[in-house]
Amino acid sequence: MSRRGSSITFQASHFNRHKLGRTLDQCFEFGCESLFSLVSGQACEIEQVDKTFESLDTTSHSLTGEYAFDDEDSDENVIKITHGHSKAHRPDLKQVVQEIIVSQDGGIPLACKNWDGNSADTAIFKARSEALVDEFKKSQAPKYLVADCKLYHKSNAEFLTKIQFLTLVPSTISLEKSSIRTAMAANQWVNIDDNYQYVVEEVEHMGIKQRWMIIYSKVANSRAQKSIVRQVERAHTGIKKDLFHLQAQRFACQTDAQRALDKLAKKMKHHQIATQQFIKHKVYEGKGRPKKDAPVKNIEWQITAEIEENESAIKQIVEQKSCFVLATNIDKKSLSHEGLLKHYKAQSEVEKGFRFLKDPLFFVSSLFIKKPSRIDALLMVMTLSLLVYSIAQRRMRANMKKEKATIANQINKEIPNPTLRWVFQCFEGINLLQQGDKISLDGFDEFREKIIRLIGGHALHLYKIQKVA
Repeated sequence: MSRRGSSITFQASHFNRHKLGRTLDQCFEFGCESLFSLVSGQACEIEQVDKTFESLDTTSHSLTGEYAFDDEDSDENVIKITHGHSKAHRPDLKQVVQEIIVSQDGGIPLACKNWDGNSADTAIFKARSEALVDEFKKSQAPKYLVADCKLYHKSNAEFLTKIQFLTLVPSTISLEKSSIRTAMAANQWVNIDDNYQYVVEEVEHMGIKQRWMIIYSKVANSRAQKSIVRQVERAHTGIKKDLFHLQAQRFACQTDAQRALDKLAKKMKHHQIATQQFIKHKVYEGKGRPKKDAPVKNIEWQITAEIEENESAIKQIVEQKSCFVLATNIDKKSLSHEGLLKHYKAQSEVEKGFRFLKDPLFFVSSLFIKKPSRIDALLMVMTLSLLVYSIAQRRMRANMKKEKATIANQINKEIPNPTLRWVFQCFEGINLLQQGDKISLDGFDEFREKIIRLIGGHALHLYKIQKVA
């Protein structure tokens, strides 16, 4: 193949692992995060993607191999492939953590960055929040950051005050627990649908004035009711075992026995002490059976107790698991109460992106590169493939909505929002036939032509389909 206007000839053999490796090196030298942002920004501008709500999340990619890292000789910008909290449930493997921001309009990736394998989500979210402060200020249109509970952290409060956010409040915060208890006691819920109910309160927490939406889910309540039964059974077995060993002990005084029982009671979440009894044992001088007038050496105490289920504690646990709290500093006029839940649930868009990157169908989980810098660049290229995929899927669904079109899914049911993955599978079995100068497609039928028309753009030219005026 000759390059137009040049004597350079490209051959298939030029496309090899050495060329790919050097290309990855060039991507890293330019800056993977900057390069991706440039490409994504231009693509979103062309496709007119709504970037009002941006969802942030992280995932981990497990890697095989040693990946030794030299702290003295290595570039500080190179990611460390090391052990950390594995979201892929492979703690035996080293990993790298990937951060992605996607638009809730179509799940288009807007930014990505790779971190050391042992990086904490709280630190990643703090760094991203700081970086978004200036970006949100420069934007003429309003922008809101949506993330999970790791965003809501006291170390990040400084930057959360400068951006508009929507996040889940961690269940470890005492105010979250008390807010749920108050809402359950008041029982003044507002219905959203058959599953969700909510109440709203204005709070000031971590120095931020915000709106808290306490949401009760009937589905979560049903799930909590089932799980609590198993938890109570497991806890009962463990406590009975601990109580058996406690009752076999002898104590120097009744106070020590009571203190040991109280220590055990503090560990109980689902049970409480129903009855308790202290038994006094006399210890005599010498061995064997004591004589009638044998002097008492000392007194030892034994304790016996029975446990029962703590109904109020169990009820409170179920209530806590049936509710969750969303926090935002977005004005009510800009985002309604119901809109809070809608856009938080749209956080699933970033999860779909992670599933794409880790799907064995796309072979992106097979990483066999030794240099961490090239792995950093390759993960960026993988996310570029997600960018292309999500834009194509968004365009296809938009055209289908405009034309009120549907296509058959895997069970031959007509749907208006197919995934592009299913579309890919529909195009299996198409062959390109060449007879002399004539080129034709084998297996290309009306159904597949319909899909190409819905995708539009350059796809029409590739399949030599005339565009309808």
